[in-house]
Amino acid sequence: MTKKPVNIFWFRRDLRLEDNTGLHKALEGKHPVLPIFIFDSQIIDSLEDRSDARLTFIHHHLSKINEVLKEKGAALLTFYGEPKTIWAKLLEDYNVQGIFLNRDYEPYARKRDTEIEEIAQEQNISFNTFKDHVLHEPDAVLKDDGTPYVVFTPYSRRWRDSLTPGHFKTVPSASYYDNYYQIPNAPILSLADMGFTKSKLVVPPSTVSDTILKRYGENRDYPAVNGTSRLGVHLRFGTISIRELAQQAEGKSSTFLNELNWREFYQVILWHFPRVVTENFKTNYNAVEWRNNEDEFQAWCEGKTGYPIVDAGMRELNATGYMHNRVRMIVASFLTKHLLIDWRWGEAYFAKKLLDYELASNNGGWQWAAGTGTDAQPYFRIFNPESQTRKFDPELKYIRQWVPEFQELNYAKPIVEHKAARERCLNTFKEALA
Repeated sequence: MTKKPVNIFWFRRDLRLEDNTGLHKALEGKHPVLPIFIFDSQIIDSLEDRSDARLTFIHHHLSKINEVLKEKGAALLTFYGEPKTIWAKLLEDYNVQGIFLNRDYEPYARKRDTEIEEIAQEQNISFNTFKDHVLHEPDAVLKDDGTPYVVFTPYSRRWRDSLTPGHFKTVPSASYYDNYYQIPNAPILSLADMGFTKSKLVVPPSTVSDTILKRYGENRDYPAVNGTSRLGVHLRFGTISIRELAQQAEGKSSTFLNELNWREFYQVILWHFPRVVTENFKTNYNAVEWRNNEDEFQAWCEGKTGYPIVDAGMRELNATGYMHNRVRMIVASFLTKHLLIDWRWGEAYFAKKLLDYELASNNGGWQWAAGTGTDAQPYFRIFNPESQTRKFDPELKYIRQWVPEFQELNYAKPIVEHKAARERCLNTFKEALA
């Protein structure tokens, strides 16, 4: 192995060569850059579906990156295993001067990165981290007393007021640089190497039209309308730049920018209160006695609740790995309020199924629906599936697409009656909070 000095850039949730802050900084350095990606066995070994679409998505984009690097005489090195073990071997094999990476704010990632930083420090290797997948970092937008916001509206105002042209500034394309470490062609690991097969799910494109952005505010709540960006999975894995997307949305859709604002608010909550991964944000809700009926949960998972809008959403999720955001709120409210099933059950199911699963947003959304999270609205917000249908799918186009038999005799009978379920929910929460 060569002992020529190198810098290593570690791809994680930033799977692109364009406008990639950490990669840009590495390429600006005086040593050639060796890019790597680690298929973290501690994460992917826990995947139940051996054709998990997210892994296929990651693999596809790594392949695209590697093809571009091959044209430069470089390669993306890929590894499978525990990051700590792999990094120890890398530092043996290469004369590493610096490690470059973009920051990840999830609890597991923070712990993992701290371990790698300690290894680097022991060997006097610089460890360089950068902001890349957010506009504001989780500790950047705080109250005047230095504490984090725990209510969205005041946070959103300061988040928006704190944006400067610098937050939208992109870094030059990596294609302008030739400072990659030259290495013979190194094919990336195959899915089969890790015990997986290719998924057949179709991932939406990584672009959104200006037309959709301009009409986003009026169309985004209607699941039968092509009115949302469908960019969640690309934001999750960084196959698009948050800065370029915000630039595109600026001046076209304040509502869309507000969605990016929500995304970062939940990053704030997870960063400052990592206990929310398994606990209620509002601890006084710990006394809620969830019914957790397994048969009803299974009916919900399969889209057989007898409520067409709920069933449509769950069937869309199971078939495509996606669910319209308005419908996500409806199905989450139904599970936690109508069926009184612990939000953690629903959150875990979404985590398995959603292509765009992101811990902070998924957790925040589920706790919002359950009333246990940061939202100032009390627990008595209970969506009525029928009124939600009349409002957001009035022509039943979405329902007909996913539940074609909803008017037939063989369609499932409602597993719970709305009025009775609402009263049961209100009583349960009142008793818990008394």
